[in-house]
Amino acid sequence: MSETVTTPVWTRDQMAARVAQDIPDGAVVNLGIGLPTKVANHLPSDREVILHSENGVIGMGHAPAKGEEDYDLINAGKQPVTLLPGGCFFHHADSFAMMRGGHLDVCVLGAFQVSATGDLANWSTGVPDAIPAVGGAMDLAIGAKKTYVMMDLLTKTGESKLVDSCTYPVTGIACVSRVYTNVAVIDLTPQGAKVIDLVEGMSFPDLQKLTAVKLVDARS
Repeated sequence: MSETVTTPVWTRDQMAARVAQDIPDGAVVNLGIGLPTKVANHLPSDREVILHSENGVIGMGHAPAKGEEDYDLINAGKQPVTLLPGGCFFHHADSFAMMRGGHLDVCVLGAFQVSATGDLANWSTGVPDAIPAVGGAMDLAIGAKKTYVMMDLLTKTGESKLVDSCTYPVTGIACVSRVYTNVAVIDLTPQGAKVIDLVEGMSFPDLQKLTAVKLVDARS
């Protein structure tokens, strides 16, 4: 595919707010490195969401104000974070035990590709000089009860990142249940890729033209 998005798209903060909208009260959540970290700044104030980081922190808050950063308090992406009352630190191995033991309700990850059946490719493009960066993604993708992905729908050269089958090295098999793109929110189900939300200004037929997999319009 070589088409490009010419209709309005959600901003990064709008994407993060849309993810935050779907995280339930009381959930224990891991936000992956990069775009997913923005979700912390948009969590509703009337919900208690417990943020976990694989470097050994739980109970993180929103990003610190400029000038108030403490670089002894960081997430897995080495970004400064804040700590809410009751938050704590623990050994890296204990953090991974939480991930592998099924104690996370939701993880939100970035991706290079996601397949229609929920396969995730997010650690390498396979290019010879690419730097592998799997981190804790394999453990998160399989260990969390729900795995969400945040990504642009298209690559910089206009190819769909939602594909029938991943061509990049796979991080996890059939682990992604929902994809939040900059133009649509799509559930990956046994009945197909279902569009549940669409950016204002884009029609479903236009979205289908941009996307490499067959879509189902499931908006109510």
